[in-house]
Amino acid sequence: MLTIDQLSLQLPLYVSWWKREWATCLNECSLKFSAGEVHAVVGASGAGKSLLAYAVMGLLPTPARLSGQIGYKGEPLNASRQRKLRGRELALIPQSLNALDPLARTKRQVAWAAQRAGHSSRHARHSAQRALDHYQLDARAQQAYAHELSGGMARRVLAAMAHVSQAPLVIADEPTVGLDPLQRQRVLDALRGLADQGKTVILITHDLRHALPIADRVTIMRDGQQVETAPARAFQDGGASLTNTYSQALWLALPDNGFSSHAVSHAPQTEQEATVA
Repeated sequence: MLTIDQLSLQLPLYVSWWKREWATCLNECSLKFSAGEVHAVVGASGAGKSLLAYAVMGLLPTPARLSGQIGYKGEPLNASRQRKLRGRELALIPQSLNALDPLARTKRQVAWAAQRAGHSSRHARHSAQRALDHYQLDARAQQAYAHELSGGMARRVLAAMAHVSQAPLVIADEPTVGLDPLQRQRVLDALRGLADQGKTVILITHDLRHALPIADRVTIMRDGQQVETAPARAFQDGGASLTNTYSQALWLALPDNGFSSHAVSHAPQTEQEATVA
């Protein structure tokens, strides 16, 4: 469904009023995302996860320097194709709640998303209603403006907007932040359901623990680099099936696995460093 080949990204960094440098935010990332799977991209804040999503969607800031190749369904995904497919075949559940229109009520925003995906006005309203009911947003929330929603409600609205698009590729950027356990599981189950329908779901998260039960594959990222891609089943016991020391340390740092935070902070960043160590 989606291929990323040697993707690198640099963004401008102004160290003074008159001097600009370039910060490397992604460094030669190569990934493949298949239909019918949930592929979790996991890493700490600043690892480059969200920037990877923005690169795929064509939402990077203008000064960005992007190199490498992105392909969708066997064809290059260039800027013009990204504009054409956004909201139709490429759907994003953004991390920022500012993505909601502050001047439109919830149900209308979800209906707009359905219309952009090609639904008629009448069908769009019905699709919006079903999606909002699915994410347990009551009549009051459906008629609310963005500032009247709690953080958890707003995230469910964003999930509903991606849901109605029926896009073959869905990127969910931290979709469960601020949700209680019941609603978090509902969103995760919905993403798993989309994959079971044959869609590709990219789950961007820092929460490895909750991603694993629904994921087919997991990519670990660190400081803009792809550390390792492994089947979700590799994250079990002591992580012996994982090939990278950092991935193993990240797995062992979970509370259920001994909470060894010391191992993560001292894990080598690359396999070469691991060999030397």
